[in-house]
Amino acid sequence: MISLTNIKPTSWSRKKFKRLGRGNASGKWTYCGRGCNGQNSRSGGWVPSWFEWGQTPLFRRMPKLKGFTNALFKKEYNLVNLSDLAILAEKGITEITKEVLLANNVIRRKTLDVKLLGKWELSSKVTISVNKASTTAKDAVEKAWGKLEIV
Repeated sequence: MISLTNIKPTSWSRKKFKRLGRGNASGKWTYCGRGCNGQNSRSGGWVPSWFEWGQTPLFRRMPKLKGFTNALFKKEYNLVNLSDLAILAEKGITEITKEVLLANNVIRRKTLDVKLLGKWELSSKVTISVNKASTTAKDAVEKAWGKLEIV
């Protein structure tokens, strides 16, 4: 039976503190776990977290932030090849929209617009509505007697 007289903590929960700087008998020996020499072996030795020990620091390796970059305004698209649409056409889907592409896991991000690329040839007649299409994709759809709508 458990009572206040016979309970004790588990063996690992109460770890004994190792006393540093109290001679070799303390268990850490001569250098107290600080290493031989250097800034951090002295009392009051401290370096900031960004210090890289003599290596050229990161903020000096980076290029200076000057000028204007257009990367903030870059337009991203969900890219869809005609080979993906050919697989959908084999399943019997003739009208292909963004919702159909999302439902069939052809595209993953629903917030981005869809761009059609012309890597493949269509063999069946389909109606496709996308936000943008390459010229080779337009030619391939027209060649298969399909219809391409730019939304």
